[in-house]
Amino acid sequence: MSNKAVVNLCTGMEDPEKVMIAFLVAVGAAESGRPTLMFLTKEAVRLATEGVAVGVACAGCPPIPDLMARYVDAGGTYLVCPICFDAKALDAGTLIKGATIGGTVPMWEWIGDEAATTFSF
Repeated sequence: MSNKAVVNLCTGMEDPEKVMIAFLVAVGAAESGRPTLMFLTKEAVRLATEGVAVGVACAGCPPIPDLMARYVDAGGTYLVCPICFDAKALDAGTLIKGATIGGTVPMWEWIGDEAATTFSF
């Protein structure tokens, strides 16, 4: 069985608590040593650009920028849906560390022939 984890996030800062939970799951996987990929789609593609993922989702919650830093520091990467990214006319020059533009084919290539644990938010 594979120890890879894929977290699909389609929500952006319009629902910061959902973003925080997705990052808690991804950080937990990455910090446990699992190869971890976050596939960002819909509004979540904005999170892959500089200056968007800011703030705290709720009282007592960890700051979202801190979770994102922990995720990348643990080796986690982002795959950003090119269709969603282009539809929002975002600038690829503003991508954050660990983020690359890529769709479902690169996601499946990353997973490979093994199973992967998946989460969707």
